Amino acid sequence: MDREAFQERFGLIGESAALKQVIDKVIQVADTDITILLEGESGVGKDITAKAIHEVSKRKNENMVIVNCGAIPEGIIESELFGHEKGAFTGAHEAREGYFEKADGGTIFLDEIGDTPPNVQVKLLRVLESGEYFRVGSSKMRTTDVRVIAATNKDLWNLVQEEKFREDLYYRLDTVKVKLPPLRERPDDIIPIFRTFVTEFSAKYDSVFKGFSDDAKELLISYRWPGNVRELRNVAEQLVVLEKSQFIDTEKLRKYLKGRQHTGSADNLPMLADQHKNTSSNGAFGDGEQQLIYRALVELRNDISELKKMLGTFLYSTFSQKNLKALPQNIQDEVQHSNMSDLDIDVDDTADEDIGVQSFAEADISEEREEQDEKIFNRFFNTGTIPSIEKTEQFLIEQALQKFEGNRRKASEALGISERTLYRKLDQYDLQ
Repeated sequence: MDREAFQERFGLIGESAALKQVIDKVIQVADTDITILLEGESGVGKDITAKAIHEVSKRKNENMVIVNCGAIPEGIIESELFGHEKGAFTGAHEAREGYFEKADGGTIFLDEIGDTPPNVQVKLLRVLESGEYFRVGSSKMRTTDVRVIAATNKDLWNLVQEEKFREDLYYRLDTVKVKLPPLRERPDDIIPIFRTFVTEFSAKYDSVFKGFSDDAKELLISYRWPGNVRELRNVAEQLVVLEKSQFIDTEKLRKYLKGRQHTGSADNLPMLADQHKNTSSNGAFGDGEQQLIYRALVELRNDISELKKMLGTFLYSTFSQKNLKALPQNIQDEVQHSNMSDLDIDVDDTADEDIGVQSFAEADISEEREEQDEKIFNRFFNTGTIPSIEKTEQFLIEQALQKFEGNRRKASEALGISERTLYRKLDQYDLQ
């Protein structure tokens, strides 16, 4: 089956290079029994992709069993997956087949595989490697012949590093990895997908969609779509039903983009001017190149904002007031502002609060702490040069880890970033 036929059969809309790459890889491995790991954010279509793989595989005439591992309580997930015998536990009034047994000969789709508890991960590894398993409450070994497709919206390798996911199971699942791109990485596909949804809902609700302005079109493309295709579908349905027979402009559209105020949203930034969109004969950037540059600038702005917050929060919590006063006034103001914004402290009330700025300045600071602060201060700020963003970030992470004796959770909280981001930075800068 070629790519176009595959897309038409399973309703995979788009002509972006990212989507084509995914489809080509899926077609290549679908007709084998190899284990596939689908990675991608929530709403990118992992379930649709898994069904498509099954439908073009040699197991297409057998069962496909879909299991949402994150939705099954920890206490019963083993029984759900592998079945149980009568009397195995309270309430087990009769023997019951598990999902692996029901999927024998077909395909089992383990969605949100990263949410499985450790004791179940051991049993999953065994059934993936040998097809062998035991029902709960039974000593009789059973076998199953299934093709396994797993999916996750988490970074499984990060979970391995955090010792929340077994490394051996990770390598067993990671035989073939298919990473489904988020909608913001395939902006050329947004309008075609949106039009398809609008057509579908207009017929379903006997409604008329009058179209949208050029500005609204630009907003659809520039918006980051944190919910991906699922969110786009939801917005299309709302517009068809609630804005029936209305021409959609940016004001109407913004009401339905619920994530537009989230960190990293791009729709509040300047749009690319229309006159720059066409590829010129003199080698000027075309639409694709400008989109890449635009996205890169958005991400750069977010990284700088994150680093600015890290610097302000860390300086305020780590250095003594004496050394803060030695900084230039504009940096002092930035540090104070960063700390106040994070802690939500009213400056007028600080005289009455133990954690206020005035009480912090008046606190007794030991000579040892002052000397330690001064050494750090001199090392970083009195070098005569301005450190790069990377060096600054690395320095702050090192100091936070030293301060909290390697406790990464506390260090990430002090830096104002997520623990996941901290792990990524540690790997980036090769820090232990």
